[in-house]
Amino acid sequence: MKLAPICLFTYKRLDCTLQTLEALQKNKLAAESQLYIFSDGPKKPEDLEAIQKVRDFTAQLTGFKALIHVHRTENKGLANSIISGVSQVIAEHRRVIVLEDDLITTPNFLAFMNQALEFYADKPKVFSIAGYTIPIQIPQTYPYDIYACPRHNPWGWASWQDRWETVDWEVKAYEQFKDNPEQRAKFNKGGSDLATMLDKQMSEKLDSWAIRWGFQQFLNGQVSMHPAVSKVRNIGFGPEATHTKFYDRYRSELDQSEKTNFDFLPIVEVPDFVYKTYQDKYSLRKRFIGRLKHYLGLP
Repeated sequence: MKLAPICLFTYKRLDCTLQTLEALQKNKLAAESQLYIFSDGPKKPEDLEAIQKVRDFTAQLTGFKALIHVHRTENKGLANSIISGVSQVIAEHRRVIVLEDDLITTPNFLAFMNQALEFYADKPKVFSIAGYTIPIQIPQTYPYDIYACPRHNPWGWASWQDRWETVDWEVKAYEQFKDNPEQRAKFNKGGSDLATMLDKQMSEKLDSWAIRWGFQQFLNGQVSMHPAVSKVRNIGFGPEATHTKFYDRYRSELDQSEKTNFDFLPIVEVPDFVYKTYQDKYSLRKRFIGRLKHYLGLP
């Protein structure tokens, strides 16, 4: 099995970046994997010192087959940085695993992602592989280590060139979608926030590559495959986080097993328990409570 390269996107959070890379180094396949580190440029001049500390640390990094550093002089922002970086790497390698600088991975993360990339490569209904799952009760009779989901998750994910290149980043289909209640309801089967996030993206109130990626998945009639037990935890909920602060209602228990061979779902269909869980987790009520705790600065 040819291992997919890893893309890591960093900015100025040295502590988070250090934890992310320490966890990644503990992966069983790290020493056999190429790691691309994309470092975005400063939003403001005073950010440059913190960015340079991250770059100095990653320059001395070991534990990977090869390290490729891409240092931006100007600030692209997270969305454009990911779109351009992934496009560059996936064009050369045809598949890719993507992380941001605030994601802790389990030691079997790379094994799971690479095996899933291989297993689902010729199953066009699968748009991406996720390393993270929300807290979800898997039925005891469910025999697989993975489930199909209508919602993409950007916290540690992987995909293939032929899927990536289908994305219309300008979202031309939005004009036909925005006032179509049937289409909006179908999109929101993955969570009641999805259509609203797309609205915000298109009105420039949000700058997200992920909601555009998720919308393309929906338009294509495809799914994202999620682990039954999470292989990723986001540690970016804090005062220094760019997109997430304080309350973390998405915290999942990490996979504590030493499993490195996984049982994958051969027929790609979304189980009923997945729809029920995601519609509850991303319901208006749960989102309101989460937002309230966020603004109150509660843990």
